[in-house]
Amino acid sequence: MKTSAIGRKLIKSFEGYRSEAYLCPAGKWTIGYGHTAGVEPGDTCTRDEADEFLKEDLRTAENAVNAQNLDLNQHQFDALVSFVYNVGAGNFQDSTLLKLLKHDTIARDGLETEWKKWKNSGGRELKGLVRRRAAEWHLYKNGFFLLTLPVILLVAVITIVLIRKNAR
Repeated sequence: MKTSAIGRKLIKSFEGYRSEAYLCPAGKWTIGYGHTAGVEPGDTCTRDEADEFLKEDLRTAENAVNAQNLDLNQHQFDALVSFVYNVGAGNFQDSTLLKLLKHDTIARDGLETEWKKWKNSGGRELKGLVRRRAAEWHLYKNGFFLLTLPVILLVAVITIVLIRKNAR
C-alpha cells in the first residue's frame, strides 16, 4: 500500500515545514517535514525539496508497515505510517504495538493504550506527540483525523445545499 493524501496531510500537519535545519527534541538535526537523514547544522531546503525528502522518508515507513503483512484498510495504513514515520522503523519493529497488531482482535483490546504510550521524546512527554498520537488513533479507528473534519463538514454542507436546490 501507499500513503494517501489524507495520510500525507496528517504527517505534514504534525511535522510542519522547516526550511532551516534545527535540533529536534530527540537530539537529531531535522529539516523539511521531519527529515533527518544526512542533515547537518546550517542546512536549508525549499518546500519542493522538503516534499522530495517526505516522499523518500514515506517509502521507508511504508515499507516497514507493508513488510508486516497486516490486514489494514487505507486509513489504518495511513495512521500507522504516520506513527512509523515519527518513531522510526526500528522502534516500530521492536514494539509491543506491532505485537498487538499481529494478534487477533481480542488481543488488540490494548492497542489504543499502547499506541498512545508513544508520547515522549528526549526523556519527556511532549504535548505535540500526545496530540499526534490522538489524531493517528482517531484516523486508525474512524477514518479521519480532526484536521480533516472541517473539509468533511464543508462537503456535507455543499451536498445538502445542492440537493435542496435541485429538489426545487
